Amino acid sequence: MAQILLFNIRGDKLRKIRPLSLKLGLRCVEVTPEDFSKTLGALCGRADGAEAGVADDALTVGGEMLVMDSLSAAQFHALLDGLRRERAAVALKAVVTESNARWSAGRLYRELSAEHEAMEKLKGKSIHRT
Repeated sequence: MAQILLFNIRGDKLRKIRPLSLKLGLRCVEVTPEDFSKTLGALCGRADGAEAGVADDALTVGGEMLVMDSLSAAQFHALLDGLRRERAAVALKAVVTESNARWSAGRLYRELSAEHEAMEKLKGKSIHRT
């Protein structure tokens, strides 16, 4: 089933995301801190990623993160459009893949945070040499 995993998303933003996910036919799962060390595959109920995960307490999820699993292209685009329309943006977003299904949620958060930070540094800078 198509689903989204929500990490540290609360309050008004959560109240906007829940009905949007239901409208799109997505299961909406709020992941608790006790489950941050589990693999994404395990959190999604996938047999291929159902191992216990990387038990690394240093890999925590310190901020908001949204992870999409098994969405169709239409659901994917409608979700992103809906998040913008509802002003419920989540900076760190990912799609579960064969590779990252074996990662802990904490590891994914660390990777996305580093990528997001690098992109923020590039904002407004040309990527072309002059």
